[in-house]
Amino acid sequence: MPAPLVENAPAKVNLTLRVIGRRSDGYHDIESLVAFADFSDGLTFSRGDELKLAVRGPGAAQAGEGDDNLVLKAARALVARWPNLTVGAFHLDKRLPVAAGLGGGSADAAAALRLLARANKIARSDPALRAAAEATGADVPVCLDPRARIMRGIGEILSKPIALPALPAVLVNPGVAVATKAVFAGWKPGTGLGAPLDDGFAKPLDRDRLLRQLAAQTNDLERPAMALAPAIAEVLAALRSLAGCKLARMSGSGATCFALFETLGAAGAAAKTVAGKYRQWWVQPTTLR
Repeated sequence: MPAPLVENAPAKVNLTLRVIGRRSDGYHDIESLVAFADFSDGLTFSRGDELKLAVRGPGAAQAGEGDDNLVLKAARALVARWPNLTVGAFHLDKRLPVAAGLGGGSADAAAALRLLARANKIARSDPALRAAAEATGADVPVCLDPRARIMRGIGEILSKPIALPALPAVLVNPGVAVATKAVFAGWKPGTGLGAPLDDGFAKPLDRDRLLRQLAAQTNDLERPAMALAPAIAEVLAALRSLAGCKLARMSGSGATCFALFETLGAAGAAAKTVAGKYRQWWVQPTTLR
């Protein structure tokens, strides 16, 4: 039997998030600068007669192995678009927190599509892959090729990859799951503070200039998310009080927040400080790119 194929599913971090407005179909148009962490879920694929999924790891119970898992949803979306697709068994090592604003389920789904593409010799540029990603979820297209980009629309309009400098960071989740739909429902027109992203982000930036540009942006979902989960405000306050913290913000619809630092050593020291004081929180030092 061929050896199992392996893919990482890196965490997606929204460095900025501007909500433009609610659409007639109930979704919201957004604009967001997205980066990816070097911390990820892991997914393996073994060829077989039918689609299967087994999940292990710290987040296994929350992720589940049933039809609601986006790995299976993505695989079935590609099966519907690619005749005689070779299928098989997926094994997911769920290390990212669930419903946390890190796009973990979307990253897993995108990794599943990449694995099926490799197993079936489907080019990454094939329209069937993109169509399956869009059918699976709004965040799946940007995770299909996990490189920093600006995403617009509901996530289907993507810029070319952006060459961001490495950003040492700490990710913190207070152990509170926040439903994306509920957070967006709490957003009110005219309450957003974010400004449109300009082409400056599309040019190579040094870290200092990037941090200045990020500081001028916001996450428009922070306020409605904190109204649902006050622990988010506690996380942000804790991060902003850390020595060397350059910027702290919520990612996506929460509840995970990130803090940026000058060096990976500083990020590691900050993570130890937070983990020692708040033992119930999920804390992970990482690098964003």
